[in-house]
Amino acid sequence: MIDETAIPEAMRARDQWLCWRSEKRNGKSTKIPIDPQTGAFGSSTDDSTWRDFESALEYVHAGGCDGIGFVFTEDDPYVGIDLDDCRDPETGRPDPEMKSIVQQLDSYTEVSPSGTGYHVIVDGELPPGRNRRGKIELYDRARYFTVTGEHVPGLPTEIESRQPELEMVHREHVDQNSSGGETSRSDESVSSTLSNKEVLKKARAASNGEKFERLWSGSTVGYDSHSEADMALCCLLAFWTGGDHHQMDRLFRHSGLVRAKWDDVHYGDGSTYGERTLERAVEHTSEFYEPRVRDGKTDQRAGSEPSTTRHQQYLEKKNKILEKRVEELEATLEEKNQLISEFERSVKRNDEIQVGNSNSGEKRRRQSDAGRSLSLWQKVWRQVCPQKE
Repeated sequence: MIDETAIPEAMRARDQWLCWRSEKRNGKSTKIPIDPQTGAFGSSTDDSTWRDFESALEYVHAGGCDGIGFVFTEDDPYVGIDLDDCRDPETGRPDPEMKSIVQQLDSYTEVSPSGTGYHVIVDGELPPGRNRRGKIELYDRARYFTVTGEHVPGLPTEIESRQPELEMVHREHVDQNSSGGETSRSDESVSSTLSNKEVLKKARAASNGEKFERLWSGSTVGYDSHSEADMALCCLLAFWTGGDHHQMDRLFRHSGLVRAKWDDVHYGDGSTYGERTLERAVEHTSEFYEPRVRDGKTDQRAGSEPSTTRHQQYLEKKNKILEKRVEELEATLEEKNQLISEFERSVKRNDEIQVGNSNSGEKRRRQSDAGRSLSLWQKVWRQVCPQKE
């Protein structure tokens, strides 16, 4: 049962609610978002499938779904902290580390539907960097949290402003040693020029839109494995999001291909299967979407910078390397030309000496000049025709 009276009024007042139904996918339970009004699939990136709190609650009471969920958006000030597999559902005893995080955040906290985790909601802004590590995940948009109303006693009943505490939790438990985790392409700060809805709209309308739609719906037809299909979809998402790992992850989690494996740690540095798949997808994407210019203005969201294609970045870097190499070759050529000029002057002097008198002093000088000429010639020859190692 959902204890609606325990849910903060600030959340209930927002029309950001949907329902969820538990289904088995690949042998594991998955919470599928449902539109409370139509009973069709819902989405945390499609606000047309969200309803008010009362509508979502009524649909659950009518037996249409297993529970309700609150969608985080850019328009609300909330950040959700998901602490998974850290509570004994029988005794209610929490994991010591997770308990300290809950106490540190000190905001509205409830028990997850399974009884094995906690959902903490704070008023704040999610710090940049990776947003999950191990049992901890943090979200502020394009994600929904299941809501039970099973408030944890002793903690605030309202959503509290906790920006410093949020930053500390993120720094100490999530973003530490993040070099192997979610990074943007070329370790640059990348932000997509498209919203999630715009990405989906453009991807579906593109020449390969049928392929995208097939993958998005969860089909692996034409691929040797599910993992190859994952990579194919992520490469398409990489193009449309400009390589924004966070947005790619948010979108993939709402596709039909998502599996529990996505969050499994598969690598020694703590990276999950999903994190590494996103990294490889960006690495294998040669170009990224660049908005068209309309009436002298770039078609993009206000405040964002125009995106640059990966191919353009590659050419710019390559040109710089070539320019440096040309400068080095020109310097080497100039040095060789100087050596050749010196050699020619020496040969000329030697010829003049041979024409002159042949007394012993001149003979010794001629021999000395000839030896110097030979030495210069050998030096020039080594410069012009370096020996292969």
